[in-house]
Amino acid sequence: MDEDYMRQALEQAKLAAAAGELPVGCVIVKDGEIIARAHNECEQRGDATAHAELLAIQRASAAAGGWRLNDCALYVTLEPCPMCAGAIVQARVGRLVYGAANPEQGCAGSLYRIPEDPAFPHFCKSDGGVLARECRALLDGFFSKRR
Repeated sequence: MDEDYMRQALEQAKLAAAAGELPVGCVIVKDGEIIARAHNECEQRGDATAHAELLAIQRASAAAGGWRLNDCALYVTLEPCPMCAGAIVQARVGRLVYGAANPEQGCAGSLYRIPEDPAFPHFCKSDGGVLARECRALLDGFFSKRR
């Protein structure tokens, strides 16, 4: 099931790439149904905070009728940065699943584990590496075109 949802996140990442955005996509699932989809929109919006995870959290909160997403799982193609990992904790997301590791900024396992840090009042189980090759290939292709 994780791979099916990650494929949906990859579709969002492809939309981001087609728009000239860093190809990161995200879906949020509740009770087996996708309730939010998003991809990076930083360039389009001129907003450094328009990451796929933040946009998906906003949309999921609207769909769920509240900001607490305890019973939701967030699937994202790239390990979240510190800002997004913090938002995942703040939104009380129940589970985080990511594709490619982010050795430069990843805060769900690579550099730090914000979602699972016991210092915070909410614990979010995180699993990485789901369809990691596909997720990494999309990112690598994006960067090879820009160099």
